[in-house]
Amino acid sequence: MTQQTDSRPAGTFRSDFMREAEARGFIFQCTDAEALDTAMLAGPVTGYIGFDPTADSLHVGSATQIMLLRLLQKHGHRPVALLGGGTAKIGDPSFREEARLLMSEETIGNNIAGIERSLRQMMTFGDGPSDAILANNADWLDKLSYIELLREVGVHFSINRMLAFDSVRSRLEREQGLTFLEFNYSILQSYDFRELNRRYGVTLQMGGSDQWGNIVSGIDLVRRTDSKHVFGLTAPLLTTASGTKMGKSAKGAVWLSADKLPVFEYWQFWRNTEDADVGRFLKLFTDLPVEECDRLGALEGAEINEAKKTLATEATALCHGRAAAEDAAETARRVFEAGQSAASLPAKILPRDMLEAGIPAFRLFVEAGLVASNGEARRLIRGGGARVNDVPVGDESQIVSMADAREGAIKLSSGRKHHLLVRPEN
Repeated sequence: MTQQTDSRPAGTFRSDFMREAEARGFIFQCTDAEALDTAMLAGPVTGYIGFDPTADSLHVGSATQIMLLRLLQKHGHRPVALLGGGTAKIGDPSFREEARLLMSEETIGNNIAGIERSLRQMMTFGDGPSDAILANNADWLDKLSYIELLREVGVHFSINRMLAFDSVRSRLEREQGLTFLEFNYSILQSYDFRELNRRYGVTLQMGGSDQWGNIVSGIDLVRRTDSKHVFGLTAPLLTTASGTKMGKSAKGAVWLSADKLPVFEYWQFWRNTEDADVGRFLKLFTDLPVEECDRLGALEGAEINEAKKTLATEATALCHGRAAAEDAAETARRVFEAGQSAASLPAKILPRDMLEAGIPAFRLFVEAGLVASNGEARRLIRGGGARVNDVPVGDESQIVSMADAREGAIKLSSGRKHHLLVRPEN
């Protein structure tokens, strides 16, 4: 029942959503691309993506999914953002090496609140025909009885088929195995699709390519129990041109929440995009026309840096607002081009007595979080990549203190792209 979209000639879609989704690189697999294309021509389609609240913010790796929902909304269809308040109590085992730690109700609630803020920043919610719907699967999963689930839903699931899913098989081949708790995840996600179809008329589930097995199971459940034809579409899981996982930086996850990652650092993440990824990321993570994305991505030499700044500002504007994005761009201009220390740089607060007494430069870089260890700090300094107030550190044991502060802060730089201000606690 599945169809790979790459078997369909490129550029043959007729609906606006499918044409633009293909042009921007969002489509990896689709269960029935031709029928979905036809359905979108016939009228608005309601589609959903699920977000499990495993942290109090989504990260850049989830931005692809949000951009898919935005694209659906742009073309007059209705997006549903489903928060997994129920499924989070189990945890998605897809392609994970080990089981997730179980979270408390309080933690799940806090995580949902944080994720909701990011979703509301990037999409329009409301009661209009194409306004987004925010749903929480705890509203129906928490009310299910186990016997009811087994009799009504479990009877439609084949263990043999579930064992064949790549996400399940990869876990079974490892020593960690797969718990019965996690094994139920696919059943609950399938139940979600049917419930959303019944409540809101959802006929399309989208997600990353690692969700293909779960999506197909949901489609099959809707067909078996309700005799309805629904669709699944997955986007590719992204890696950078150098092969690293999208959404990770040298410092860890690139969060969408400004509470977890300052706006300037979010902007800087995009500014540091590899040359070969600029055009692709412009199409995936900005609203710029495809033709403009192609033009900017084809620039070479020093000009590609201007395209990276455009990518950084446009991607940041979607996540944090236009004013914050332009402020981050101006901060970068002052810091990198004019050599000024800017008050809006990320700041690290350290004990006042430490800074007043003075601390060896290599230790300060560790305490500030610019490097992970003393050895890494020493190598950075010996390689000429460490600067204090824009002056290279010549001696790793050089003492830095509040006597070096300018306007109450000490500017530290690791390489050309990572900067922060160290301030004393009040």
